[in-house]
Amino acid sequence: MKFILTALTMTGWLLFAAAQQETTNDAPRLLKELASATTDTARIILKCRLGEAYRSNNPDTSFILATEALDKSKEINFRKGEVRSKIVLCVMYREKGDLPYALELGLDALRIAEKEQYPYGQIYAMIRVANIYISVRDVEKGISYLNKADELLKTSYDAYQWVVVHYFLAIAYEQLNELDAAENQMKIYEVKLQQFSDWHLVTSRLKANIAVKRNQLPLAIKYYRESYAQGMTEASLRETSTTCNAMASVFKKLGQIDSAILYAKEGLRLGQQLDYKNRILAASSLLGDIYAETDPTEAVKYYKIASAAKDSLYGVQKVLQLQSSTIKEQERKAEEEASRIANQNKIKQWALLGGIALFLVVALILYRNNKQKQKTNKALEATLADLRTTQSQLVHAEKMASLGELTAGIAHEIQNPLNFVNNFSEVSNELIDEMKSELVTGNKQLATEIADDIKLNLEKINHHGKRADAIVKGMLQHSRSSSGQKELTDINALCDEYLRLAYHGLRAKDKEFNATMNIDFDSNAETINIISQDIGRVVLNLINNAFYAVNEKALSATIAPATVKYEPTVTVSTKRNNSKLEIKVADNGNGIPKKVLDKIFQPFFTTKPTGQGTGLGLSLSYDIVTKGHGGDIKVNTKENEGTEFTILLPV
Repeated sequence: MKFILTALTMTGWLLFAAAQQETTNDAPRLLKELASATTDTARIILKCRLGEAYRSNNPDTSFILATEALDKSKEINFRKGEVRSKIVLCVMYREKGDLPYALELGLDALRIAEKEQYPYGQIYAMIRVANIYISVRDVEKGISYLNKADELLKTSYDAYQWVVVHYFLAIAYEQLNELDAAENQMKIYEVKLQQFSDWHLVTSRLKANIAVKRNQLPLAIKYYRESYAQGMTEASLRETSTTCNAMASVFKKLGQIDSAILYAKEGLRLGQQLDYKNRILAASSLLGDIYAETDPTEAVKYYKIASAAKDSLYGVQKVLQLQSSTIKEQERKAEEEASRIANQNKIKQWALLGGIALFLVVALILYRNNKQKQKTNKALEATLADLRTTQSQLVHAEKMASLGELTAGIAHEIQNPLNFVNNFSEVSNELIDEMKSELVTGNKQLATEIADDIKLNLEKINHHGKRADAIVKGMLQHSRSSSGQKELTDINALCDEYLRLAYHGLRAKDKEFNATMNIDFDSNAETINIISQDIGRVVLNLINNAFYAVNEKALSATIAPATVKYEPTVTVSTKRNNSKLEIKVADNGNGIPKKVLDKIFQPFFTTKPTGQGTGLGLSLSYDIVTKGHGGDIKVNTKENEGTEFTILLPV
């Protein structure tokens, strides 16, 4: 008996190892093998292999086969079959756009494979988990899983999986814009492409993607056409759809609009045929952009398709990572509860067949469950309300943090006019005594001159008092919640005010801090209609970040040779450009590393040490400019040379 079980397990594994390179063309042969299979383990693996074969052209069949294989594997406790079927379902759910569930399946498969000391299952699961992380732009985590798989391949080598690992490493480096590294990975696995000819399709497309990023558009079209031709030959709808969308994007850049529309519509058709949301989103978004300039009606149609696909893929945009994580957990619990209720309802529906006598009992149970569902929904609504409150509190905390940074600068600024008020008051008091003396002696002319001096002093006292009043009002305006009302604002004065306040605030905290401040204000900028306190917060945040960057570089012990003296410099400039106003904040600090540049506007992401930054400043600034004012924020940076942020506001 032990020998028979061992033989069945080995048979299942051999079928599993062979399943890595199935295509649609293998389906007839696999169906014959399935019909003649005599053991459950063999049938499970053959269903998984058929699922692999059908996924490019018939995803619904793949789902059915993999689900049947998973259910049977659990029933007979065939752990390797469970790993295999979960990996197939992981791929399918990723293609359909359910990334969280796909990740859960992939991690479950990896956990089981590790427990069973099943190296090939581990490798395949790591590849699929990595692919999901790459899909959601967490490329570095994806690379870490691929490197683990590559390391395991050294002791458990499999040629096909070796190709897959290095292909996805190439994809990851291409997404990071590390194009040389991507090409190196291609060179590593291309030696095996004669053995696995079906990989020429995706390799040609990857070469085209790299050519696009190098602005070699004709070369990119050449590679895309090669990929498209092979996709049509192999009848791979999934890969052909991806290639069509990529090629359409390049034709749009080349100004060949008819070709762009042709391939984008083909990509959309294939994506809709497969119901692969990521392909649908890419194609419909591109068609919407193309038609936006020529046919608004068509543009709206495609934008609606894109919006539906985007909602299916990503749901509501996440403003704060804390809120996102909590909502996902609540959704998971809600799905479990909904599944439990659904199963109960099915049982109750079958019970209805028992006769009229049981109908009232079942109806009562259904009513009770409906009430329970309503309670659950109310609990979820309350949780969401708490999350929104938490978000509001976090935003307010960030605003108050920026107010705290202003306090020292305001104290310095307000001290100057107060000093003038005090000094002129003392001088005026002395002048009044002199005037009284002159009046006693009858020298009216000199008394009149003294009165004129007193009047002049009072005017200066009034001027500096108003200056102090303006500073206090500005502080109060900054601290209170935005009214949402736009008003005409002198943008040059606003930038100058916050530059000085930020500088003095830092000087108050660190007496040794020093930096050169340059301004270049466009006299034609004039006044624009904005929510001044909100834009003030944005400008203050960017200036504070610039001062922080130059101060960090000044404190660094590795600033270049000792003969080169580093001068911390922050420049604020404005420029009127047709219908837009530019505000630029530039520094000559260390710059922003390329690997984190795409994350700087994400909530809670910060490059500062723990305790020195909340990670909300740039995120809130981005929302204020883009959502509140219909503008944009761009960043231009170079490591070790500096950073320049540009705020674009419509005039």
